[in-house]
Amino acid sequence: MKLSQFKYFLPQELIALHPLEDRDNDRLMVVDRQKQTIEHRQFKDILDYFEDGDVIVRNDTKVLPSVLLAQKESTDTYINVFLLRELDKESRLWDALVDPARKIRIGNKLFFDEGNLLAEVIDNTTSRGRTLRFLYSGTYEEFREKLFSLGQMPLPEHILRLRDVEPCDLQDYQTIYAKKEGAVTAPSAGLHFTRRILKILEIKGVDCVDITLHAGIGNFRDIDVEDLAKHKIDSEEMEITPEAADRINAAKETGHRICCVGTTSLKALESSVYMSGMIKPYKGWTNKFIFPPYDFLSANALLTNFNPPQSGMLMIACAFGGYDLVMRAYREAMNERYRFLPYGDAMLII
Repeated sequence: MKLSQFKYFLPQELIALHPLEDRDNDRLMVVDRQKQTIEHRQFKDILDYFEDGDVIVRNDTKVLPSVLLAQKESTDTYINVFLLRELDKESRLWDALVDPARKIRIGNKLFFDEGNLLAEVIDNTTSRGRTLRFLYSGTYEEFREKLFSLGQMPLPEHILRLRDVEPCDLQDYQTIYAKKEGAVTAPSAGLHFTRRILKILEIKGVDCVDITLHAGIGNFRDIDVEDLAKHKIDSEEMEITPEAADRINAAKETGHRICCVGTTSLKALESSVYMSGMIKPYKGWTNKFIFPPYDFLSANALLTNFNPPQSGMLMIACAFGGYDLVMRAYREAMNERYRFLPYGDAMLII
């Protein structure tokens, strides 16, 4: 398929700039692949689609407040720094994007928090990227606390065009079950879950299994090739523990529903699945790029958000639900005034 087939016009007024106070009241579009039907519900109604023995696979990655402002040494120039990945704990090395990139060279020093935190540029890793060595006299734990006390959450560009980052985003742009730091974008389908919903699922006997995929900068970058087979994405770190694989496989063997919360969870499972459909434990990296047509082996349900045009997340949803059906669902979502992007409404594909 071609990139242009995933283009649609997203009106600004449909972009959710803030989440609802009670995420249970988000709307839920239910797309049935077998019946080719579209149903309009509320997110709290997701409980109707799961029963004892089913598994919900969640991505427990935690978003880093990774956008910082620095001042270049001996100048009045301010640099936006977007931390991507910690390279070495002891040396405090990080990969980062810098903007404006043309003003930054190897050897430049960047000052954060009026000079209480300092970073030195030691390598040019990409056309826009740099490797930074942070200099701080305290312990590693104190360094991390200082670093992220200065950072802001990396909201998607579609939202940033319409408003600034706000203090409430530190909590709003994070799932309630986030545990493992490393993502630069939220696994946004998980933002709908409340403690009430999770408790009722537990009472019903639905098993919530956590895996990890640290969603990377590739989720922000535009796809710039028309032929999708030629697109290369950045590698992302992931882990499926033996316990998680066993719990998913046990449910598969008894014919229960396996639902991935978000395209990141689905990508992780599809990166470590046998031809039999069983999941194998894995810890490492994946650069899997999924677009239609694609035969999924790992899951039979997907919870996702309404994603941006021409995005990799939309392509995975179309591959899972069927291109024609999912794009019809998007048209209906716009007609019905659903709220789009991470703070918006949800779609359950069964």
